[in-house]
Amino acid sequence: MGSEPSWWLLLCLAVSGAAGTDPPTAERRWQPTDIVLDCFLVTEDRHRGAFANSGDRERALLVLKQVPVLDDGSLEGITDFQGSTETKHDSPITFEASVDLVQIPQAEALLHADCSGKAVTCEISQYFIQARQEATFEKAQWFISNVQVSRGGPSVSMVMKTLRDAEAGAVWHPTLNLPLSPQGTVKTEVEFQVTSETQTLNHLLGSSVSLHCSFSMAPGLDLTGVEWRLQHQGSGQLVYSWKTGQGQAKRKGATLEPEELLMAGNASLTLPNLTLKDEGNYICQVSTSLYQVQQIMPLNVLAPPKVQLNLANKDPLPSLVCSIAGYYPLDVAVTWIREELGRIPAQVSGASFSSLRQSMMGTYSISSTVTAEPGPTGATYICQVAHVSLEEPLTVSMRVLPNAGGSLYHDESPASDEMKQRGALGVVFASIIFLSALLFLGLHRRQASSSRSTKTMRHSG
Repeated sequence: MGSEPSWWLLLCLAVSGAAGTDPPTAERRWQPTDIVLDCFLVTEDRHRGAFANSGDRERALLVLKQVPVLDDGSLEGITDFQGSTETKHDSPITFEASVDLVQIPQAEALLHADCSGKAVTCEISQYFIQARQEATFEKAQWFISNVQVSRGGPSVSMVMKTLRDAEAGAVWHPTLNLPLSPQGTVKTEVEFQVTSETQTLNHLLGSSVSLHCSFSMAPGLDLTGVEWRLQHQGSGQLVYSWKTGQGQAKRKGATLEPEELLMAGNASLTLPNLTLKDEGNYICQVSTSLYQVQQIMPLNVLAPPKVQLNLANKDPLPSLVCSIAGYYPLDVAVTWIREELGRIPAQVSGASFSSLRQSMMGTYSISSTVTAEPGPTGATYICQVAHVSLEEPLTVSMRVLPNAGGSLYHDESPASDEMKQRGALGVVFASIIFLSALLFLGLHRRQASSSRSTKTMRHSG
């Protein structure tokens, strides 16, 4: 990433040297820093905030000039991008972008991506605006850069406007028909940017989620609308719409904070009580009086399975059934393991599966059956279930013991322990009731005996 490897090598060395010696937050200061990104220039596709699928691409550099970055002690000695006065035939085209008119909130993530072992994907393409009357007479051109940082980093889309004035005797780029600066760069300024988090969001069924989307625009631009749309399996629908001060939720419970939107450029959407219908790609589209940019965020809704192990039949050989219910998405892995005293645990083959069932909510259920062989000393059968919603596989077990009259079965799963505890509590409760009844009967008989004795004494008198 960057045109001069030594520049980034110095940065990474500085970051590693400063590790563990971060100054207190109060002492940290904002330092203007050049951020250099390796990019591709897409010469044919027209798009507003998504990566191109086709079209010719050529190497390019994006230099974000003097971006304010909170210095943690690692920026000392870092020099600004100088460019080159010599333009070679295979040199990448360099876009030099001023960020004085907007904020770049994820600047640190972009700057330190290489040192953190993250990959940065960057594409630049020409941007075609819905021109206002005064814009049609401008000689400027517009480009949009889409930058994504891997492994949970941000996604930033920036609309860049070229500067109109060309210096006398300036060299012009042969294909873009744009004047180059004395350093051989195309000078632009960022007028609008939209940022989101790029990692795929995984949330449980019934939970709430906040979909991040923020923006910053140059003075003179007006916010005209925000739309959130959901695309899933080839169909799309409007989730939330905000236009000229009025919001409308198409999905029940969807909220967007108007004050945060207008004061802080926060267009994030909150969805409560997730259902499987909420799964898909969410598109945050922010529109101004001149530009329109969107970000895409994938949302996966997960439902963890519930697992039970039961005995199906005893004769002639016992069958064990592992029931897996209420899970989503579809893929689930079921493994049977047999443990016998003095032997290495072995995976059981030959398991059969029932037909797949789907509930009204959309979750899935299935069961797996094996024939148990107790062996001479008995064996423990373990059903292990792995699913994307689980941090680690779920396991339930049952021990099968042989005897002369058949096999005995002992459930060792957590559910069995709970049933044992409930049974023990039931015995204690029943014992208390029985003892209370005996005590009551004893007292009642004593009172009756005492009453009869009193009557006999009175009669004798």
